Amino acid sequence: MGTTKLTARALNRATLARQLLLSREQLEVTDAVRRIVALQAQHPASPYIALWNRLSPFDPTTLDEALTDHRLVRATLMRITVHTVHADDYTPFREAMEPTLRGSRLGDPRCLTASDADTFLPPLLDHTDGTVRTAAELRTWLEAHLGATTTPNTATSDTTTSATLDTGAHRMLRHYAPLWHAPTGGPWSFDTRQSYVAASPRPSLTDPDAAAEGLRTLVRRYLQGFGPATIADMAQFAMVQQRRIRTALAAMSDELETLEATDTAQPLYDIPGAPRPPEDTPAPPRLMAMWDSTLLAYADRSRLLPPQYRTYVTRMNGDVLPTLLVDGQVAGIWRPQADAIEATAFHPLPASTWKALQEEATALHTFLTTRSDPTPYRRHDHWWTKPLPDTSETRVLAAD
Repeated sequence: MGTTKLTARALNRATLARQLLLSREQLEVTDAVRRIVALQAQHPASPYIALWNRLSPFDPTTLDEALTDHRLVRATLMRITVHTVHADDYTPFREAMEPTLRGSRLGDPRCLTASDADTFLPPLLDHTDGTVRTAAELRTWLEAHLGATTTPNTATSDTTTSATLDTGAHRMLRHYAPLWHAPTGGPWSFDTRQSYVAASPRPSLTDPDAAAEGLRTLVRRYLQGFGPATIADMAQFAMVQQRRIRTALAAMSDELETLEATDTAQPLYDIPGAPRPPEDTPAPPRLMAMWDSTLLAYADRSRLLPPQYRTYVTRMNGDVLPTLLVDGQVAGIWRPQADAIEATAFHPLPASTWKALQEEATALHTFLTTRSDPTPYRRHDHWWTKPLPDTSETRVLAAD
């Protein structure tokens, strides 16, 4: 066991440094995504806003291009949700996630069995190999093929045809299959339409050794972008069993460093030499994207999100609102309006902080307007009608 003990503030600064949130950096967009590991991408605008927070300059057309030519890819991965990752990371990440995805998407025989998936996945991937298919086209293709097999009913010993699979089963198969989302157009490359193309190269979904090696790669990449971290943190980030994380760490013991934290008895793991700046390093205010990965990457979210504010930020259905980051900690939420940014601080902020947030909001509003979508999160506005802390203060940070 190492002797270095890290305070909560030191862990916060380590995360901010690795996530490019201590200062905006000059990086190519693909290099930036490699550095920060993964951008949570349920909302198409969020990866753009996340990179706007981290890069200077950030030309959003470079992200458009990288997604179009698949140097960066959008797919279902960690936590069984949509992420944008570097294409080189996709295969090991997908192989690492295979047990989780298989168990979550193929576990209900009323919808889609593992036998169904094993039968239809190879021809489905052939059908989408190098050719973009819409969700409607995939459904038509599946309906034309599903009647070819039967599935045993363990309760009655009868058989039912897979043609009875419902809409949810089609969706589950698309989520399980190693498919990349194909861009559908502006302003954020993707919209409510869904189109897919087979991942290339295809990850192995049947080799346990590939899953184990993929998980070691995922752990290594996670620590590079989010460490130091506990076993529980790593399991939370990927949504995999802690047992699998322990096995991966045991195989990586010679390449990792073990540390201690002042506020937990759980050991922390890290990459030797990875950035761990002093805890008094200044952290500038940021207007973070909805579902920013930094708020979802840890079992103990207090690294960036104070526990007393968690229910105001992470809503009952799992929506994680766009947040104000002040001195490295979530201090409120924000939403875009047609001609301004509305910011709500959960506690009083000094005038100098409001001034810095005003500057950030003005620049962000200009960025959103340039992309012809000044209110990308408008369908989530209903959350702002829910109770917020009594100490909250809301300001409209109008564009200059």
